[in-house]
Amino acid sequence: MSKAEIGKKVPDFELPATTDTTVSAKRLKGQNAVIYFYPKDSTPGCTTEGQDFRDRYADFEAANTVVFGVSRDGLKSHENFKAKQSFPFELISDKDEVLCGIFDVIKEKNMYGRKVMGIERSTFLIDAKGVLRQEWRKVKVKDHAEEVLEAAKAL
Repeated sequence: MSKAEIGKKVPDFELPATTDTTVSAKRLKGQNAVIYFYPKDSTPGCTTEGQDFRDRYADFEAANTVVFGVSRDGLKSHENFKAKQSFPFELISDKDEVLCGIFDVIKEKNMYGRKVMGIERSTFLIDAKGVLRQEWRKVKVKDHAEEVLEAAKAL
């Protein structure tokens, strides 16, 4: 499987998302895109992160940038999370870790003293030509959406 690299086109993918949509690398062309990976729907940090992107969504739109959240949760969980938080953007279901693999976000984590493989909170900014321009790994939620927005405005 090809990996996403800064300065190169993002490898093609096609995955189901909320609101009965399918998201693919081809569909993203013509606008900038933020793809943010988070561990699990409806958990405190993931909820706060989603709310921060939600609250700045109009600013992302003004910067010709769409936002997508990604986790390994199923569509039903995503639909509930999206509705409860009034997210104006789609959530991509990556149960088979296709997109997680492309962006290399599955990492060993420590969960209550046990080693588990899970999503490392990460965000990627893709330009209108489908080229990966910036990445943030090991994201801390506070002020993150604002930082990503500034980078999107600079494209």
